[in-house]
Amino acid sequence: MLQVLELFRNIGMRDIADMAIVAFVFYKLYMLIRETRAEQLIKGILVLLIATQLSEWLQLHVINWILRNTMTVGLIALLIVFQPEMRRALEYIGRTKFLTKSIIDIEDEEIKNTVEEVVEAVGSLSRQKIGALLVIEKETGLSEVSETGTYLGAKISRALLINIFIPNTPLHDGAVVIRKGDIMAAGCFLPLTENPNLNKELGTRHRAALGMTERSDAIVIVVSEETGAISIAENGKLSRFLDLDDLRRNLMNTYKTETKKQWQLFKGKRGGTG
Repeated sequence: MLQVLELFRNIGMRDIADMAIVAFVFYKLYMLIRETRAEQLIKGILVLLIATQLSEWLQLHVINWILRNTMTVGLIALLIVFQPEMRRALEYIGRTKFLTKSIIDIEDEEIKNTVEEVVEAVGSLSRQKIGALLVIEKETGLSEVSETGTYLGAKISRALLINIFIPNTPLHDGAVVIRKGDIMAAGCFLPLTENPNLNKELGTRHRAALGMTERSDAIVIVVSEETGAISIAENGKLSRFLDLDDLRRNLMNTYKTETKKQWQLFKGKRGGTG
């Protein structure tokens, strides 16, 4: 008891700050891997660590030797297995306002025009039950995804979006990537989610939308070919059966938030140089 009290007496503000930072980092790491395959792998590693320590305490030398060598080799394997999650974590760090600025710099009028063109196009596709995938780029650049399709670099318009997804046309089977107020590319391939707990009713489009948002901060709009239902994927989560008002409100909030971030960053830089 006295030792515990002595320990607490020796803890200063710097130690508390140190522990708080470590706790915050671990919390953020957990949020990044939650509901992904990495979460299950972490649990397996913890079991191996506990087993290794127990074998050492119980003096089970052969088992301890096997486990220790397995853990050593496993560190190399982890770099390969966790590559998507490590990339996602680094991209998350790179998106912080201290290290980057938003790439969305559309003025209010352009924002309204872009959102309206997207909403009207999605509404038309939904009524006709034409499947569609629209990826809206935010801070994480999607050049790699754009390169998998056909480059367009065209001003966004409802007519062009609708024509792209008309069945049996060259670019209908893939995703459209939207950057700022432009359609950058069409017919793009998206990575599928690896989440094993998804509803079995979800098709390839919805799985591709989730996979894209698990690897970036993009927003992906999905129109179901079977039902015409509209869904939005963001941060690895799917919101289904939205109406056009929901879609419009969601997109306006997204663009406004990104523009506000950029303006705050700009003001901060001006204040720092003044």
